[in-house]
Amino acid sequence: MFFFPVALAYAEGAPQAATPGLSGIMSIAPLIILFVIFYFLLIRPQQKRAKEHKQMLSAIQKGDNVITSGGIHGKVASVNEDSISLEISDGVKVKVSKEAVTVRKSQG
Repeated sequence: MFFFPVALAYAEGAPQAATPGLSGIMSIAPLIILFVIFYFLLIRPQQKRAKEHKQMLSAIQKGDNVITSGGIHGKVASVNEDSISLEISDGVKVKVSKEAVTVRKSQG
């Protein structure tokens, strides 16, 4: 029983000297790799979709058939800076935000 703490002291050994420059980089490397993976799998594709959606919204014109995020299908009756009027039936117009438009079909 008296020899147990002494055995632990001998088992630990002398502390090893680490190289300061290499150990700092090696401790940050997993975080950098993780960020690069997130960038290419999540951030970059989302930015690309947002850019395409913004271009689609700026190209909406009177007469286009569109679908909103709520599932409303309609024909664009008028376009304002931040909203559009959709004709969803004969004489029935609904004003929606441009951001709600998810699909733009061709004129017709």
